[in-house]
Amino acid sequence: MDRQYIESSMIASIGFDPNTSTLEIEFKKNGAVWQYYDFPESTYYEFIGSVSVGKFFLAHIKGQYSENQVG
Repeated sequence: MDRQYIESSMIASIGFDPNTSTLEIEFKKNGAVWQYYDFPESTYYEFIGSVSVGKFFLAHIKGQYSENQVG
């Protein structure tokens, strides 16, 4: 999945596949890559457009979707 690099102290890059509704996040701390499933496309746009993607992740994504570490 293609990811775009972003300015964040927590997150290195974010990608989204609308065909499978999968969000993919690469974290800066350890370089881990996680996928989040059944993720709404509208929420993806809110996420990448938020003032702080780290805060958005903690408030609206972490623990809210099925997830799996893929890298």
